Amino acid sequence: MPTDTKRVRGPEVSKSPSLYLSKPPVVLPSHGPRADGRQRDQVDVRPVFVRCGLVSQAKGSAYIEAGNTKLMCCVYGPRETERKDETDMKCGRLTTDMRFAPFSCPERGSWIQGAQEKDLSLMLHESLQPAVCLHKYPRSQIEVNVMVLENSGSVLAHAITCASLALADAGIEMYDLVLGCSIQQDGASYVVDPSYMEESCSSVSSENQGCLTVAFLPSLNQISGLQSDGEMTEKTLTAGVRTCIEGCYKLYPVIQQALASAVRKAAPPPSES
Repeated sequence: MPTDTKRVRGPEVSKSPSLYLSKPPVVLPSHGPRADGRQRDQVDVRPVFVRCGLVSQAKGSAYIEAGNTKLMCCVYGPRETERKDETDMKCGRLTTDMRFAPFSCPERGSWIQGAQEKDLSLMLHESLQPAVCLHKYPRSQIEVNVMVLENSGSVLAHAITCASLALADAGIEMYDLVLGCSIQQDGASYVVDPSYMEESCSSVSSENQGCLTVAFLPSLNQISGLQSDGEMTEKTLTAGVRTCIEGCYKLYPVIQQALASAVRKAAPPPSES
């Protein structure tokens, strides 16, 4: 009997289909210490490592590492804008692009920008634009590119901080630095700077659930961006914003020290008189 060449032959050794079933969602406890040892219901952020000026080809760059979350940001410009209209004649244009590396998440992604990355790029733009003096750069555009090297939670908040630091490293005039902080609300309890597992796992309680990210200008004491997911009461949302502001103030000395260190490194040596 002739062999059917169009038929896809299966493997000789087969496995049970139950191995490929999706695992049940992990439910994290709503009380007690967190998996990494931090406390709940407290402004307990992860230790942050920050460095400026790592990419020599960019006008400004920054790298931030918070726990296992690692991001790199590069700033190019100001350069001549491609589209010239009446708005660009009066002030500059800020463009943001945020992408995940294919190896950054537990599930391997693609280099093509997806819907989540487009939404995060828009949120990043809305958070940074109020802090940049675009009227000082007419007919110009400033490009901000953020690459997520490893996603371990609170990506948007750390991307805002990293992009603000890269803009300052590039010498772009700004009203103030922009710092980001996020919380995950779980009923009556909340966690600051949540990890990837805390963001993706389900909870026993179905009320007052959500995630909140705040972009804050510490010197001006103003909020430049706010993004909220889920359902939270007005009282919970107000308390969450205050908690995020406290988390931004905790990060502020670390960002100031990293920026001052980069300025001292780039400054020319003092002349001998």
